[in-house]
Amino acid sequence: MSLGPLVRNKRVLVLCGAGGVGKTTTAAALGVAAARAGRQVLVLTIDPARRLAEAMGMKDHGPEPTAVPPERLGARGAGRLDVWMLEPGIVFERMVRRLAPSEKAARAVLEHRLYRFLSELITGMQEYAAAEALDGFLASERYELIVLDTPPSRHALDFLEAPGRLSRFLDDRIVSLFGPVEGTRGGRLWMGAQALVARVLGPVFGEGFTRELRDFVGAFGSLFAGIRLHTERLRARLSSPDTAFLLVTSPEAAALREAVFFREALAARELPFAGYILNRSWARDEPLPAPEALRPHAQDSAAVQALEALTRLAADEHARATAHRALLARLAEQSPKGAVTVASPDADAGLEDFEGLVRLGDALVPP
Repeated sequence: MSLGPLVRNKRVLVLCGAGGVGKTTTAAALGVAAARAGRQVLVLTIDPARRLAEAMGMKDHGPEPTAVPPERLGARGAGRLDVWMLEPGIVFERMVRRLAPSEKAARAVLEHRLYRFLSELITGMQEYAAAEALDGFLASERYELIVLDTPPSRHALDFLEAPGRLSRFLDDRIVSLFGPVEGTRGGRLWMGAQALVARVLGPVFGEGFTRELRDFVGAFGSLFAGIRLHTERLRARLSSPDTAFLLVTSPEAAALREAVFFREALAARELPFAGYILNRSWARDEPLPAPEALRPHAQDSAAVQALEALTRLAADEHARATAHRALLARLAEQSPKGAVTVASPDADAGLEDFEGLVRLGDALVPP
């Protein structure tokens, strides 16, 4: 089984998994492989390790993606690879400016002193920023493939749910309760509801803060229609045949439990699960020769002891490789028809520079 068709044909690859399984490095390696195959690729990552960021030449929270020099790719085609570490502040400011009905309306949000506390006021704002970034890059059509590295799996669920949660929070009926009384709703019932909100919040936060909060949320409410449209569009894109969710796991028990959890979550949301990558395994490695093949050819005690130690090492390697291959087979049996299940070498082994990513990419997607 191969990841080649996914890397060559999909528009979005979303990599999910527990922390510490090499997911971010695997995402980068798949991006490298796709660019070397001739595609225009963006790797969008959340928080890469410093060593990986340095290997890819990634700038910390730059306003634009960083281009990997073409000569480093050794590309077989005319591919391009950009990498970007998500900066929620930059993403959200761009979203506000794009969705606001006017520059004045955008400034009303961005220049409000409560703006910098927005991620605390509205649960899921940072996750929504990640969703918004993905939607924006897809809409720009600058890239043929976007490889998205998500946070550890249970936080990745926040990423998947954030657009819906934010959309529900920004339901125009709720926002209008915080907006100025004048001109929001004409009925006495709604005006009475607004007055009730003011009476409840005023004694708790003070009249000045309550007025600021109402003004700010009211200004933000002008973005509601655009946010709802983006939410629906992104949901459609994540559910489409152009998207594939890959689950990165390892032979560790905790990582496998997270894999099962996330696989069920994807199925419940009817999102396109494309397969497993069993990372940091011996399933694809050639172990030492079988223990019975080792025969002492010398009679001195030192040689005999050395060969006995090597025999024990060979037995351990055979047992580990056999167990990992059995695990890979079980993952394949549990996968739906058409899903891939591949083993990857240790994603961190030997990764000291960009060449390590090239080698890992070639291992995952053979040229």
